[in-house]
Amino acid sequence: MGQRLVPVSDLEGKSIALYFSLSSYRYCVKFTSVLVEIYEKLKAMKENFEIILIPLDDDEESFQQGFGSMPWLSLPFKDRSREKLVRYFEVSTLPTLVVLGPDGKTLHPNVVEAIEEYGIQAYPFTPGRFQELADVEKARQEAQTLESLLVSRELDFVLDKGGAKVSVSSLVGKNILLYFSAHRCPPCRAFLPKLIEAYHKIKEKVDAFEVIFISSDQDQAAFDEFFATMPWLALPFGDKRKQSLSRVFKVKGIPKLVAVSPTGRRSQRS
Repeated sequence: MGQRLVPVSDLEGKSIALYFSLSSYRYCVKFTSVLVEIYEKLKAMKENFEIILIPLDDDEESFQQGFGSMPWLSLPFKDRSREKLVRYFEVSTLPTLVVLGPDGKTLHPNVVEAIEEYGIQAYPFTPGRFQELADVEKARQEAQTLESLLVSRELDFVLDKGGAKVSVSSLVGKNILLYFSAHRCPPCRAFLPKLIEAYHKIKEKVDAFEVIFISSDQDQAAFDEFFATMPWLALPFGDKRKQSLSRVFKVKGIPKLVAVSPTGRRSQRS
């Protein structure tokens, strides 16, 4: 396999991330691709950082297959310390990425969510860095408006039922629900009639209210079919604003509703 033994002494003075992963678990596979990109960027920057895979596979063939796509180090598959490390770091979810400082002390018990949200900006994964990111996020939220959420250069509109453009500026001052959904999602289809009923009841009493469909459909036809059943507005299919909104509101599953107040700030998530 072209693998070699690396003495632990070679890792002294480095920040180390212990990557607890299972190669057959889809979420681990997805996160590994993100982590590879960040790892390669840090190596190109010559950062004193290393990752060690703690494989939790049931068989060596699965381990070899998964490790083959990773550019970092690993404990040997048969190393008995794997189970001890799981217990020591109280690993309860996968993937888990424990970060150790150069002194060997734990800097963070699991930075997976931080990496998913901030990417390489989360490095060096220290308490100070996370406080800086929290301060930036707080300032962003305090300055947030509906237009800062929904306008991206020339993309300053949403679509109505007839396909006509509705300017974001015309929605300022309204209560907005951002509806993340997709036709292929059974829970989304089951939830939609309830949302439509609630929408009509609210609109009868409050005109300054709107829902915007943000699609995760895989093609235009699916988007069109699903949107045709809705009485509200939508981002165009494939609109790049969907990625930024999903990141801002940490959308990891659908259906999801995000309430935005008339000031443009988030009211709640559900």
